[in-house]
Amino acid sequence: MVSHAHRGTTSSALTRLNVNAARLLGIPPRGYAHLLGLAPEHLDDDLCRPPALTSIRIAELATVHAPWTDVSLVMTQQSGIGSLGVWDYLITSAPTPLEGIRDASTYLGTVVDTGTDTLRIDEDGEHVTVSHLNEADLAYEAACAVRACALGVYRHRLSGAAQRRLVPVRVTLAAEAPRRHHALTELYGTRAIEFEAPVSSLTFLASDLNTPTPHAQPGLSAVLRRHAEQTLATAIPLHDWLDLFRTALASAHTEAEAEAEAAPTLSAVARRMALSTRTLQRRLDEHGTTWSSELETLRRAHITRLLRSTGLSIDSIAARSGYADARALRRAVRRWYGTTPAALRRTGHPDAK
Repeated sequence: MVSHAHRGTTSSALTRLNVNAARLLGIPPRGYAHLLGLAPEHLDDDLCRPPALTSIRIAELATVHAPWTDVSLVMTQQSGIGSLGVWDYLITSAPTPLEGIRDASTYLGTVVDTGTDTLRIDEDGEHVTVSHLNEADLAYEAACAVRACALGVYRHRLSGAAQRRLVPVRVTLAAEAPRRHHALTELYGTRAIEFEAPVSSLTFLASDLNTPTPHAQPGLSAVLRRHAEQTLATAIPLHDWLDLFRTALASAHTEAEAEAEAAPTLSAVARRMALSTRTLQRRLDEHGTTWSSELETLRRAHITRLLRSTGLSIDSIAARSGYADARALRRAVRRWYGTTPAALRRTGHPDAK
């Protein structure tokens, strides 16, 4: 149900939760303020969708500061019912918890980036398994914290719908086994947790999720689904500062190529962004990158595209990309890919000579 325009973004509510969790974990605002790149009114506006990368970076900082198990618990504790907007009420107001989590799966895009995270419901006779799919590596602690938190939120919302404490009969986590997992025991209400699983999931008795929700109101779920669709339709995807810089750099590169210039200059891009060159370099440093690194990344993508989609000679591509000659271009391609421009070309443009 989420449009591609929302890919790469999350709800502002989720970003606020991550900021609050970071604060509670003792991370000072100066440690992540530059990652937000947003005006305060944007972070407080539920129509705005900040970049998903913002929340990921804050989670990374948190897992440096504390074990991922503790981070997941703190993140979940910050997400009381209503904190994630209409998505919460889709679960807690449905006729049954099972119907609610199905709606939550359909409209997960109101909260997270569905390009990276998915909620799946599997029913198998006496059991219902609620899975959170994210393909990030098991050793990536920030992703482990996010997956564990997602399961904690699902359990909390389902318990809220049933108005009683639901305990899963089985928990699996796509994470390496931590030294201690008392935080996870608190999160899921059970010690029956399996680690290094292919998917993070909670398995409940079907009878627990099929019990009528005590406070369900006829027709309310349909209203909430329409509201969720409207939320997605009117949301405003925001881009972080680094996205804006890369857009400016790509535009300057296109103009430089059209005017037969070697490459865009730092000062030219700074002017486009109404910044001094010193401020631009400082902002790049704050985002963990440099002018030379960004320029080389752009050149690499540009050269790869020309090799794979055009029949231009190596000399011509070198001239259009700011390299002194074909030999310099060959050295760069060897450094990037460990192969030659001709071999790289054959993989994407078999008819080129």
